[in-house]
Amino acid sequence: MSRKIIYLISAGLLIITSTFAAAQQAAPQPENCVEPEFRQLDFWVGDWSLEWDNANGTKGKGTNIISKSPYGNCVITENFDGSPTINFKGMSVSTWHKPAKLWRQTWVDDKGGYFALTGGPNADGTFTLTNTRLNDKAPHSRMVWSKITPDSLVWSWQGHKAGVTDADKKWQDQWVIRYTRKK
Repeated sequence: MSRKIIYLISAGLLIITSTFAAAQQAAPQPENCVEPEFRQLDFWVGDWSLEWDNANGTKGKGTNIISKSPYGNCVITENFDGSPTINFKGMSVSTWHKPAKLWRQTWVDDKGGYFALTGGPNADGTFTLTNTRLNDKAPHSRMVWSKITPDSLVWSWQGHKAGVTDADKKWQDQWVIRYTRKK
């Protein structure tokens, strides 16, 4: 084939491809994840300074960056960093699971931790996600967001004390973090 024919074929393909791409962009695309349930965790989105009380009476500090992910309004991503107080980093992805009518979160961290949590908003204004237990002997834990304002909230990791029966389960705070929105 001559160079001129190759050039003409290439130019033709470029025009066709460009035209097709422009037509796709011009066509209105249906927006995903527009249901109001996808906004229920939006209070958490932001760049946060964290503080907690250590067992020795000192204050712990860290950061957490919560954002809408590259998946638009469908997924919220978390990037937790416990430094300078503790050497602990983790991340989560959260989404409203429409078929089950609940929120789902997957957490992983640099210590090999993994949690699959489900839940959602409560009538009292809190938001709770409970860990999925693999068996009855696995720890029962949950996280609760409370005291939610535009610039602050309290996040609590809770569990059951050892020996507590199912009949009288009482949640105990194991780690309480105070969030303040960075300005």
